[in-house]
Amino acid sequence: MSTCNHDCSSCQQKDCGERSLKIEANANSNIKKIIGVVSGKGGVGKSSVTSLLAVAAAKAGYSTAILDADITGPSIPSAFNLTGFLTGDGQTIQPAVTAKGIKVVSTNLILAEKGQPVLWRGPIIASLVKQFYSEVNWGDIDYMFVDMPPGTGDVALTVFQSLPIDGIIIVSTPQQLVSLIVEKAVRMAEMMNVKIYGLVENMSYIVCDNCGHKVKLFGQDNTELLAKRFNLPLLAKLPLDPQLASIIDEGKIEEYNSVEAEEIIHQLKQM
Repeated sequence: MSTCNHDCSSCQQKDCGERSLKIEANANSNIKKIIGVVSGKGGVGKSSVTSLLAVAAAKAGYSTAILDADITGPSIPSAFNLTGFLTGDGQTIQPAVTAKGIKVVSTNLILAEKGQPVLWRGPIIASLVKQFYSEVNWGDIDYMFVDMPPGTGDVALTVFQSLPIDGIIIVSTPQQLVSLIVEKAVRMAEMMNVKIYGLVENMSYIVCDNCGHKVKLFGQDNTELLAKRFNLPLLAKLPLDPQLASIIDEGKIEEYNSVEAEEIIHQLKQM
């Protein structure tokens, strides 16, 4: 539209080709599928689930990447023992590569000090997320997992509106409070017309070392009830595994075998 002032909030045009905010990857990138990993709140193990999915996809033979969109709370590099800094040639940025070939970009790979807080306002954070996608030389990628920050704020909007995302996986834990917050993520995706592949219940149970019995530490399966309510697949129930926590602390998550994450990748192939 020649009269467009680019202020969509005041526009009465219902069908406008200029309304799309999608950005393109650089010419050296060919990304086949982008999957966001989201949650309604922090502390549910979203980054751990993102990492496990990436490891499982790479193990299955897919070229895999992680875009760490949790700009103010990045943890992906630590799980993969990635240190140092991202490099570039002034036009494109080269992603870091894990021991088994997973490509990663994250705020912690551009900060001078890893413990330095990111005191940026929303527009700057959103701009960096878009740069991580459009200015990084990703190469050929079968699966890109976007580790989202908790909640339904600026970054979630930026990812949903700007990246050609194929769908999201919502991570929850069994507590009723968390499930209620996950409902907000479900409704946001519906409002943004973003496909939901399904829910993942993390910290679902712990396995007794002596008898192998599964103990549900947080009571009933609220995530399962939520999945039925919204007619969504419950992709997996992941255990609360002390070994996983130890491996992540050591930066060796690629050595961890998650049958559940492998099953999720298998399900994604069918969707």
